[in-house]
Amino acid sequence: MITLFVDAARNVTTGFSAAGAVISIEKKQYQIKSPIFKTNDNHQAEFMALSWALRHLPSSDSIIKIYSDSKIMTDALEKKYAKHYQPFVDKLCLLLQSYNLVLIQWIPEKENRGAHNLALQALKKDHTTY
Repeated sequence: MITLFVDAARNVTTGFSAAGAVISIEKKQYQIKSPIFKTNDNHQAEFMALSWALRHLPSSDSIIKIYSDSKIMTDALEKKYAKHYQPFVDKLCLLLQSYNLVLIQWIPEKENRGAHNLALQALKKDHTTY
């Protein structure tokens, strides 16, 4: 089983965003972070952060448990629909189709501090590499 905690951080002035993820696979924990791209809003950044994190996971037909503090994203993935973010939902559904079981759960921000802090660290890096 793979457990993934993911979060995004966004600078509202510049639009630059970053992602952070805490991944547990077979009792081993990994922490990853990266600037992502300019985004239009925080919700878009959250969708892009999950997409980024999923691309960093090993290929697997296992079970994946995803935790996020983005209610819009978790609801959209459960329904496979988002009025304003459907292209992101479609892309994520494609990335998730190889898993035997996908469990997605919204958690309060205070329970997602690991991923949140990683995203903030990545956001503070120099963004000249975009």
